[in-house]
Amino acid sequence: MKTLYIDEKIDYQGSQLSPHWIYRHFNLIGDAAVAFLGEVNVPVEAMVDLIDIHHKEPIYSPLMLNFIVEHFHTDLELAVYRQRLFMVALKEELEQLGIQVNRLGDDLFVGRGKLSVSIATRTIVSTVLHIGLNIETEGVPVNACGLKELGVIDIKSFAENVMLRYGREIDQIYEARCKVRGKLLEG
Repeated sequence: MKTLYIDEKIDYQGSQLSPHWIYRHFNLIGDAAVAFLGEVNVPVEAMVDLIDIHHKEPIYSPLMLNFIVEHFHTDLELAVYRQRLFMVALKEELEQLGIQVNRLGDDLFVGRGKLSVSIATRTIVSTVLHIGLNIETEGVPVNACGLKELGVIDIKSFAENVMLRYGREIDQIYEARCKVRGKLLEG
């Protein structure tokens, strides 16, 4: 799995959940994950989460660490499992920094403050994940916390470590599938 931290600021509005977005913008073809900082402002009409659409709850943060992950398969259930695995990688990396984090499904919380947003969706040729972690929280429409107040200073190293941790898990899962001795089924 290819990974890249992008040093330029990119605002996230939901359009990044499209096939080959990573390839078109950063020349990484195949399964890949990228991370970047930017404002997140997703109006209801650009959202893919039907519950948020129903409740008319746009997503906003003045500054988030964003991850876009694309896998070239179209199994949405598998994508949701991978989304959860990515959240576990984030949780473990934060805990390595001494931050107590709770994971509820595909969301991370510190105390009562929501740290993350995430979604998994399907395109015609792939599945795409967006995971965002608040860095700053001014103007966020929910009770939120951010990496800045948690003392995460080196965002780039943090993001690269998370992507490496996730990529290792994906590689190890693939290898675990391949190393099992085949056995003919009787019957």
